Amino acid sequence: MSIRPILRYPHPGLKTVCAPVTAFDASLAALADDLLATMRAAPGVGITAAHIGVFLRVMVLELDSADGVRLYVNPAIIWRSQETMIHAEGSVSMPGVTDDVTRPQAIRFRYQDVDGRMHDEAAEDFLAVCIQHEVDQLDGIFWLQRLSRLKRDRLVKKWEKAQG
Repeated sequence: MSIRPILRYPHPGLKTVCAPVTAFDASLAALADDLLATMRAAPGVGITAAHIGVFLRVMVLELDSADGVRLYVNPAIIWRSQETMIHAEGSVSMPGVTDDVTRPQAIRFRYQDVDGRMHDEAAEDFLAVCIQHEVDQLDGIFWLQRLSRLKRDRLVKKWEKAQG
């Protein structure tokens, strides 16, 4: 397990649409381990391979220690509820900057595990928000794009000022 450098906003890699994983092998397991170590060091609750410059559809979540680590390979959201919720979001690629984002409160999604087995699951509330946030990143959509232009511009200015 090694901690990898995280791409910082506005790195162009954060707009990259990630390719599906086709090889379920030791290198995928090693990538998952590195993602977990990197996310914990950031710290964060979720990270994608894109955040470390590996443009494959892999993401790791660890919402709390009791819930454990969740690894999703090739995740795809297949249903979204009409009901929405507002939750503060941010990114390991833009530490210290957060804002409220409105997303569907519940989803159904399909993914593969590290061995390539397919799974269908439902998620709601915070877990649903996190999965949608990370799937967006795998699709090349940085979370700021979910904000109004006014909010986005304000946060980018705040970020740029903090970077010196």
